Amino acid sequence: MVGDFVLADDPELEPEEDVNPLEDDFEDQLREQSENFQAAKTKCDFLGTDKQGRHIFAIYASRFPEKSQLEAFVREIIKEIEPFVENDYILVYFHQGLKEDNKPSAQFLWNSYKELDRNFRKNLKTLYVVHPTWFIRVIWNFFSPFISDKFRKKLVYISCLDELRQALGLCSLKLPDNICDLDDKLNPSRKTSTPPPSINASRQQQHKMATTQQFGVPLKFIVMNSPCLNSIPPIVRKCVDSLSITGVIDTEGIFRRSGNHAEIMTLKERVNRGEDVDLKSVNVHVIAGLLKSFLRDLAEPLLTFELYDDVTRFLEWPKEERSRNVTQLIREKLPEENYELFKYLVEFLVRVMDCEDLNKMTSSNLAIVFGPNFLWSRSTSTSLEEIAPINAFVDFVLQNHKDIYLIDVNQRTVSVD
Repeated sequence: MVGDFVLADDPELEPEEDVNPLEDDFEDQLREQSENFQAAKTKCDFLGTDKQGRHIFAIYASRFPEKSQLEAFVREIIKEIEPFVENDYILVYFHQGLKEDNKPSAQFLWNSYKELDRNFRKNLKTLYVVHPTWFIRVIWNFFSPFISDKFRKKLVYISCLDELRQALGLCSLKLPDNICDLDDKLNPSRKTSTPPPSINASRQQQHKMATTQQFGVPLKFIVMNSPCLNSIPPIVRKCVDSLSITGVIDTEGIFRRSGNHAEIMTLKERVNRGEDVDLKSVNVHVIAGLLKSFLRDLAEPLLTFELYDDVTRFLEWPKEERSRNVTQLIREKLPEENYELFKYLVEFLVRVMDCEDLNKMTSSNLAIVFGPNFLWSRSTSTSLEEIAPINAFVDFVLQNHKDIYLIDVNQRTVSVD
């Protein structure tokens, strides 16, 4: 017995030693890395979306406060990510920086787990633990008898950042220096000095792209090389047409649930080869995932890097100026092909909203799903503080689309009755 819990049998533990694993000073290898680290303002970071379009949130042990403040700290994290957990999501816990004075007790961890509501537990698809130590494995054994098999299978240990990037399907991760430094120390053989590709190399890569490619290329490239009516890529139009059918568009959880990743990847490969894919018999969540994947794979976000700073200031604008500012951004600063595709997708999402009594997808829910797929930063990871105005911007567009799209981009001088 350890406290109020039974420690599960572990053949690697030495039973004859009278040592409480929860009191062991287990972080010698990490303490050196965190001594000079100053806590960030945010409790939790948004790392982007994974290969299936699920939101990825990061929690850092190095940001934990002292034990007396942990309860309030956890409540703030829950409050930060609560709007997102109605959708499938991924949680990444970075163990670097945990020290004796901020180490949570087993009782605290168990109470925190029990207080999570059903959405937090059910919609969490994977919990990645990065740079785990012996303590983490003991704690997991400690709780295993009391946790369901389904939840237990969600835990994945990650020993290096390269492994994490591969698991998430992200080419790069913007992480605190202290975590990267520890990864270099623990995995010296994995360090690489390969320089980033030059501009000429990038241009050569673009020349090698098949003209049929629609995933992972610039929108302008698709418009120039594919039969796009009004700048709408063929695969986007196919997805929207398939999802607009009665009985499909009103599917509960449309865009919230994850589609089968293998099926989505197969469809993407076929589309890029120029095959004419038929989506009639494809699962609704796979089609929805394919559409989200198209947006996420664009070489530049649909709302463009240029608009990033403006959009992330959306909540700072006076309410009486928001309609004018949003309209100006979309009409005047978006390239023509981006404008047309964004307009097309907004009109479709409004039709999805019209079925919210059945599909449970309000403008707010759709904004949470599509915000990170419409816009992301060129150089840094997007924090939760920046995600909030991006989602609010998209929500505003969905609710005020009629006022924003009074004039067609190709007929700007023609008035509408």
